[in-house]
Amino acid sequence: MIDTALQERQSETFVFGADAEVETLEPGIKRQILTYGPNLMLCRLWFDSGISGTVHQHPHSQISYIESGRFRAMMGGMEQELGAGDSVVITPDTDHGITCIEAGSLLDIFNPVREDFLAAGEEA
Repeated sequence: MIDTALQERQSETFVFGADAEVETLEPGIKRQILTYGPNLMLCRLWFDSGISGTVHQHPHSQISYIESGRFRAMMGGMEQELGAGDSVVITPDTDHGITCIEAGSLLDIFNPVREDFLAAGEEA
């Protein structure tokens, strides 16, 4: 079920990054939920050098686009080093994770919206 905040926000045509809260997920990783609707979500993440995101899986389709820095991405047992301008497609329910080699940022696009991210923001 989509909550009221999601319904209100999805009606916005333009979303300004300066207005989107930046949250610290854990030391060395920050996330900004830029915009979303029921079927799509865009987030920006910043990683400090040497930080690894936990290997995990979820039922969402995901594309990660590297804005800056260097990362080692793992998806479904395969690994690849990625830099600015590179991307990875992550299929639903597939183990994946990322390690930051050189501090940088990436964009994560999810289908459908990650309602768990929105619920986590409400608890803070």
